[in-house]
Amino acid sequence: MSALQSLFNIQFPLIQAPMAGVQGWELAAAVSSAGALGSIPCAMLTPDAVRDAVTHFRARADRPVNLNFFCHQPPEPDPEGQQRWLEQFMHWYAELGLEVPSAPAGPGRLPFNKVMADLVTELAPEVVSFHFGLPEPSLLEQVRSSGASIISSATTAEEACWLAQNGVDAIIAQGLEAGGHRGMFLSEEISTQVGTFALLPQIKAAVKVPVIAAGGIADAAGVQAALALGADGVQVGTAYLLCPEANTSAVHRAALQSQGASQTVLTNLFSGRPARGIVNRMIRELGPINPSAPSFPLATAASAPLRAQAERLGSGDFSPLWAGQNVTGCRSIPAAELTQALVGDLTPSVSSS
Repeated sequence: MSALQSLFNIQFPLIQAPMAGVQGWELAAAVSSAGALGSIPCAMLTPDAVRDAVTHFRARADRPVNLNFFCHQPPEPDPEGQQRWLEQFMHWYAELGLEVPSAPAGPGRLPFNKVMADLVTELAPEVVSFHFGLPEPSLLEQVRSSGASIISSATTAEEACWLAQNGVDAIIAQGLEAGGHRGMFLSEEISTQVGTFALLPQIKAAVKVPVIAAGGIADAAGVQAALALGADGVQVGTAYLLCPEANTSAVHRAALQSQGASQTVLTNLFSGRPARGIVNRMIRELGPINPSAPSFPLATAASAPLRAQAERLGSGDFSPLWAGQNVTGCRSIPAAELTQALVGDLTPSVSSS
């Protein structure tokens, strides 16, 4: 049994990556029931929605669950910057026949706070994971007191050392190949970001806690390669996007199965932070990294109405089509079946539950 399997009380050293906007408790429950660790993304949920998701998960799966939260610093409002950003989208509003919003709003992404810390105490998840660093010490201590194991993402060895010094139980080594938002928090310099198999040994050499490899792992061979390189476990996200338990939209599913899925980039257009997704019209015409994009998560607002209208028309031109660099593992099969395929010939640990 690996240190990670013992820490999380799971049969296989595999974590399903939390993917806000494309999954809920259903995917997490299916993965956990199959012996891995299912994750519920909570950054875009209200406290009541988190409680409801965990209640449904517990009714479906008598297994550990990971609740994931963001730890970004909310930016100061910048109405003038927001307006300048919106002006870059005016021609698309005209093209789609939409009225330009005076005060556009998009999906909210709230950082972990006292309300959520109290909810963790109430719900007692087995694992709590963070993205963009860690919450303030008092909130982190409350999570620790709940009995949950604490993990967070590192995109450099420096970030991993910082996380270890602040008491995490395990670290996710998020390689450049990973889909969705980069977990970077000590620097905004994209040139610091490296691939999974370059990052993993650096972090393993720098810390003593278990390390979880993430990014570009899409099949059993990738899982085995990461473990052979020293990973204590792996985290897989993109491969689950076509599973029936995921809430991936129709346009996103189509994009994942298209030839265009082979071309992904880091872009800040959709949220204000670098995140990896499939290249679409919005990225091609604005450029993947735009310096005028408002700070995370304020950039979302300008394109949200365009996304909604385009998706109604069957187009993903303005949608964040998050995906990692390796979509070869995406399969339209039940999540439990995919989990079993990912762990392959790994011997399951003996669970105490």
